[in-house]
Amino acid sequence: MHLHGTSSLSSRALAKVLIVATLTCASVAQATDKVRWKMQAAYGSNLPALGDTIPGVMESLNKASGGRIMIKHYEPNKLAPTLDITEAVKSGKIEAGYTWLGYDQGRIASSVLFSSVPFGMEPWEYIAWWYEGEGRQMAEDVYHRDNIHPVLCGLTGPETAGWFKKEINSLEDLKGLKVRFAGIGGQIMQDLGASVTVLPGGEIFQALEKGAIDATEFSLPAVDQKLGFNKVAKYNYFPGWHQPHSAFHLVVNKQEWEAISDSDKEMINMACQAGVTRDLARSEAIQGRAMEQLEADGAAARRLPENILRSLQEVTKKVLDAEAAKDADFKKVYENQLAFEAQYKRWKQLGYLPRDF
Repeated sequence: MHLHGTSSLSSRALAKVLIVATLTCASVAQATDKVRWKMQAAYGSNLPALGDTIPGVMESLNKASGGRIMIKHYEPNKLAPTLDITEAVKSGKIEAGYTWLGYDQGRIASSVLFSSVPFGMEPWEYIAWWYEGEGRQMAEDVYHRDNIHPVLCGLTGPETAGWFKKEINSLEDLKGLKVRFAGIGGQIMQDLGASVTVLPGGEIFQALEKGAIDATEFSLPAVDQKLGFNKVAKYNYFPGWHQPHSAFHLVVNKQEWEAISDSDKEMINMACQAGVTRDLARSEAIQGRAMEQLEADGAAARRLPENILRSLQEVTKKVLDAEAAKDADFKKVYENQLAFEAQYKRWKQLGYLPRDF
């Protein structure tokens, strides 16, 4: 009887040991799984705030994970055309990319709303909507259907309103111009009579130089300076009405994302949140110096008159309303943004000093 009891106890104890060992092995296996992805960026790492943020995020991930998470950074066009990064991620050609989602406008209408909206949110308002509102969930809902998981991973302040070879004194001056413009801003310029094309950053200077285009918007003054736009188009207009902020996302093939552990997902999320902070800080810090140098080199900085801005705002509302009427996702996201902006507006008006104070 005593021996039988001992035998039963030993069997139960052995079973527990086996269960614990199995769970431990599974845990260790998961903890030692390596993430090895290829990631192509839409912007060259030589471009300040626009392209140099994501390599730093990847390096931080590698160090923080002790080398378990290695996402190899590729420059534009190395693995896929710059404007087709999300398509390459969707198909599994590459595991990940870093891009401006608005380039997807032709196939995902609402994508531009996650990137930047003319006369819309400023940077801190956008990240409030993304992290504390419904922005993140809405982007995931839209992109998960496209086999892509989006992670906000970079953010900058407003772009310039563009570089022009001649002065713009009225909306009439836009008619007939050949311009490089992206997103909703491009639709607005087209509605105002301009001929609009979307070009990757690396192709813009040559197009301006050869006269294929008369004007371009692209990015921040420090980026535009790096690309030499001031050498072929003298007039630099402000403010960036078409992009009061620019949001950039790490896009991951959804199956690849779901295959990694929850702890690795969280590590990537945290690295990207740090990337957003670092990107915004850097993008704000370097513009004043860049603008001083641009003007010293002969660029003519101009502020668009208020009457032109008001007219652009009217056209913007018509275009956005028309897009919302055509696409259910666009309507849902757009109305959500408007509701967030409306409840934020009172704080925005009263909480901050006027900019001319």
